[in-house]
Amino acid sequence: MERRSFIQKTGLAGVLAAGAAPAIVHAQANIRWRLASSFPKSLDTIFGAAETFAKKVGEMTGGKFQISAHAGGELMPPFGVVDGVQNGTVEMAHTAPYYFFGKDEVFALACAIPFGLNSRQMTAWMYDGNGLKLMREFYAKYNIVNFPMGNTGAQMGGWYRKEIKSIADIKGLKMRIGGFAGKVLERLGGVPQNIPGGEIYQSLEKGTIDATEWVGPYDDQKLGFNKVAPNYYYPGWWEGGPQLDLYINNKAYEGLSAEYKTVVECAAAYAHTEMQAKYDARNPAALRQLVAGGTKLFRFPKDVLDAAFKESMALYGELSAKNPGWKKIYEDYSRFRTDQNLWFRFAEAGFDDFMQQQKL
Repeated sequence: MERRSFIQKTGLAGVLAAGAAPAIVHAQANIRWRLASSFPKSLDTIFGAAETFAKKVGEMTGGKFQISAHAGGELMPPFGVVDGVQNGTVEMAHTAPYYFFGKDEVFALACAIPFGLNSRQMTAWMYDGNGLKLMREFYAKYNIVNFPMGNTGAQMGGWYRKEIKSIADIKGLKMRIGGFAGKVLERLGGVPQNIPGGEIYQSLEKGTIDATEWVGPYDDQKLGFNKVAPNYYYPGWWEGGPQLDLYINNKAYEGLSAEYKTVVECAAAYAHTEMQAKYDARNPAALRQLVAGGTKLFRFPKDVLDAAFKESMALYGELSAKNPGWKKIYEDYSRFRTDQNLWFRFAEAGFDDFMQQQKL
């Protein structure tokens, strides 16, 4: 008899009294999976989301479903995780989808694009809009089932050896910049570099790059970028709400029981929420410490933001003309963004603007 049918016919009290509920849990198979992360262990926020997920899965299954989380480079290169999951080398991965825009620009829509959705809007598109459905259709050709699993919130605009006073200072700038944003930087005259998180400091210190962006004060302070590039800019116009994804090999996922699939979904959602909570809680103190230590804080000049916005919109139009997959998903994304900004413009922005001017 199926579990649901049994519970409906006997009632929950009868199940518990008969000891059937523990028997159902114990009937599940023991499973051990590996999760390959694209991030170093030193980043307790981003890599920590994978650890949180693995821990919750273990707790919810009484230790029967064990997942080991591996930092970038342990099992495969940080940027090799899509291939690893697609080919079944590992069952799972945790990464920033926009790292893989070289395979298809659509990957970026699952993470962040310049002047895109903020973190709450991204979550809304995924869970209550068409985002998850559309991305699942896209990922199917890579043998991947995806779940949202983390968001940093709006990021900073990065660290620069020299001040950026106008759009002219972007010309020739060698910058480590994540994923899709590099396409826009290139159109502005910059030279984008795609470098894993664990290798950025050395590149900046040696002068291989002139600037870098990563996430925000808490992670940036841990990586020590302020020691080699004193100028800190905001906002990260290319990452208003970058989402991290959990990738699962389709065959492995379909081999799970219905109960274990639900456990995975719930654990990913928990890690998704916790990750941004950590950033929101920890960034303020880190920013104060950075500024107290000599970091110079600047807002991007308006001409930089205006030029970047113009080039971003032009790029999206060009992609829609040549990439049918992009066109299909971006049109839905764009409509959702329009509605979200209409709403956030009033209640959210009105409240935030007032509160941020108060002396609390």
